[in-house]
Amino acid sequence: MLQSEALKILKAGRNVYLTGAAGAGKTHVINQYVEYLKDHKINPSITASTGIAATHIGGMTIHSWSGVGIKDDLTDWDIDAMEQKQYLVKRITGASVLIIDEVSMLSPNMLDMVDQVCKALRRSQEPFGGLQVVLSGDFFQLPPIMRGVSNGDELFANSSRAWQSADIRICYITEQYRQREDPLTDILNDIRDGNLKQKHLNLLKSRIGAKLDSDLDPIKLYTHNINVDAKNEEELSKIKQNPHIFEMSSKGNKRIIETLKNGILAPESLQLKKGAKVMFVKNNFDSGYVNGTLGEIIDFEFEKPVVKTADDEIVVDYEEWIVEDSGKRIASISQIPLRLAWAITVHKSQGMSLDNAEIDLSKTFAPGQGYVALSRLRTLSGLVLLKDLSTSALNMHPYVVELDKSLRRESYKWEKVIDRFDDIQLQKMYDAHILDCGGKK
Repeated sequence: MLQSEALKILKAGRNVYLTGAAGAGKTHVINQYVEYLKDHKINPSITASTGIAATHIGGMTIHSWSGVGIKDDLTDWDIDAMEQKQYLVKRITGASVLIIDEVSMLSPNMLDMVDQVCKALRRSQEPFGGLQVVLSGDFFQLPPIMRGVSNGDELFANSSRAWQSADIRICYITEQYRQREDPLTDILNDIRDGNLKQKHLNLLKSRIGAKLDSDLDPIKLYTHNINVDAKNEEELSKIKQNPHIFEMSSKGNKRIIETLKNGILAPESLQLKKGAKVMFVKNNFDSGYVNGTLGEIIDFEFEKPVVKTADDEIVVDYEEWIVEDSGKRIASISQIPLRLAWAITVHKSQGMSLDNAEIDLSKTFAPGQGYVALSRLRTLSGLVLLKDLSTSALNMHPYVVELDKSLRRESYKWEKVIDRFDDIQLQKMYDAHILDCGGKK
């Protein structure tokens, strides 16, 4: 399915699962839809399964939005308590469109609890209390960590009662913008199919200890935090000079601020030195960087770091991470949008696009880790494998491999359905949805 076809289904007001390989442009479609809604005076509720994912799309975690927090189940007493929280009632009853990004990392139980809360507070037994629900993600990404569950379809959000009852249209985007015409695209597609060809495995192994054609040292991806922290601290300590320290500031709801702090990749206290390898952790197209842009500190001007990237020299100012609810700012954090970037975990690399990376896949411990790491890269020539692959490095969850085939078939069906409508019929559906959401045509 094309991005434009998925957008038509969204604008028609249908519940949607937006999926596709890394680099297909899922976030771009969501951003287009959000912009469309706001143009019609509709403020969607933008959420994600994790704090990191939420900051990527400028929203809050679904746990925070729904009021469920860290609960494992909801009792009648819990629901009664939620109904006494006016801010929560106002948020959920005032919503019309709920977006949940990185749904692959959301447990089925959590999705059911969100459905339960929406039904109770909106006084409606329709799925999610009548909200249009837009789920986005890729089940090939890392799954949720669930106590007592290690295998099977019970890991994944699509097994929830809420998903099964919501009449969800599958929109499987097949466009590819990250790898384009590159051997890495074929390798990743093989991994998704559960059938990595020997020639593609040989191509991967040819990148063990490979040399990169770049003046910048590549970022290193490890599967374990201990390796990342050790590498960054080791490299910073090698620079014999006093650090410039940048402290985070915050405004708004304290609980949401803590969620933001845990979610963003910028540290509360950032220590930088001239010569430090850094990575931008926010998008700012006007200033010439995006989340994942690599560089090096070359100077400090008026107490602001100057970063040399592959294309430019950028004087980096403070940026804000903002959480909005129904168009109102409820929390924000300000910090220099950098972090030390000699190394980062595979988990925290989700959502990034990297030109170059050195990756250690010798200690993978979960299905999909190898795929996530490799799919961060734009080209195969940007990859260096630090060590040989572990025997399980490229394994995918067998349930997900089969599920993916089913999702592709479902998407093809809805692609054909939406193509039957002419522009006049589509506009009537669009207008009806805008009015249902309380917007203006």
